[in-house]
Amino acid sequence: MELKREDPEEAKELLERIKGLLKGPVRFMEVCGTHTVSIFRSGIKAMLPPQIDLISGPGCPVCVTPPEEIKRAMELALNGDVALVTFGDLMKVPVGGKSLEHLKAEGADVRVVLSPLDALQIALREPKKRVVFFAVGFETTAPAVAATVLEAKRQAVKNFFVLSAQRLIPPAIRALLEGGKVLLDGFILPGHVSVIIGKEPYGFIAREFRLPAVITGFEPLDVLESIWMLLEQRRRGLSQVLIQYRRAVRPEGNLRACSLVEEVFCAVDARWRGLGVIPQSGLKLRKGFSLWDAERAFGLLPPEPIPEPAGCSCGEVLQGLKKPPQCKLFGKVCTPSSPIGPCMVSSEGSCAAYYKYGGKDGQG
Repeated sequence: MELKREDPEEAKELLERIKGLLKGPVRFMEVCGTHTVSIFRSGIKAMLPPQIDLISGPGCPVCVTPPEEIKRAMELALNGDVALVTFGDLMKVPVGGKSLEHLKAEGADVRVVLSPLDALQIALREPKKRVVFFAVGFETTAPAVAATVLEAKRQAVKNFFVLSAQRLIPPAIRALLEGGKVLLDGFILPGHVSVIIGKEPYGFIAREFRLPAVITGFEPLDVLESIWMLLEQRRRGLSQVLIQYRRAVRPEGNLRACSLVEEVFCAVDARWRGLGVIPQSGLKLRKGFSLWDAERAFGLLPPEPIPEPAGCSCGEVLQGLKKPPQCKLFGKVCTPSSPIGPCMVSSEGSCAAYYKYGGKDGQG
């Protein structure tokens, strides 16, 4: 079914098809934070029949980064000869009452970039600075980080390092399903991640857990079509991983990008905020690239876990166990201007989306 990106008539038709397939309540998880924002911003949540419950998952990289890893980056930033470089969403995440933004205001050299290559350029321009790129992200951004490390090696740059807090989406989905705490009827899978990895890494969702899943684009009609595709699979008794976002995602993904990541990084067990330690869900630089590994260069030890702020339900929101308005801090002491947890900080955070598009009571 080929959809025009903005067509009210097609939206009405899809909504009618969706209503025609509904036989009872269903719960679908949109894994990606960008989908959460799209669903709220477009009004899809309000248009859908009440039997369809869309819940957000662990698809916001800033949100799932555990506080101890952010604290470790903050401690590096306090070194006088270090420039800590990262993406903008991380700046306001509070840990122990402070954030990278606070440290910058107090004189620490903390800089925001749009790409890891920008961080490498800083290192080339300022050879007396030890430039640490704090890499937070999923499979979407990992190829660019890998390419930057390869370029640093090619140019023999000695003052550039990567502190990797990168995460992989499929292991997190498996952890959610194996945990059995959240009951789901299907998945709206991330588009940007899938451009890189394709559909096979999600195959276990259908094979082992007998659930339908659809790789989905970000326009309102994309989301509506994916919901229809999930319901159609349920009607036919199927469990498959399908691609709705065909204009961008190939079944095999981007093999060149995957090869870059495989060359530079290896998968390791990693802790996620709210989900605990998930096997083979993080990315660490391989030994062949240890000269650019901030952990090795600065002799960093594995960080001790830091508990969530008192009353913060961010961990449960990321698991789909709570919706943001069910957190007692939401819209009261935790707001975008004064966030307690990262789900209210990040532009892809569920709490921020609920607050911005649903009002402070979170009702969409």
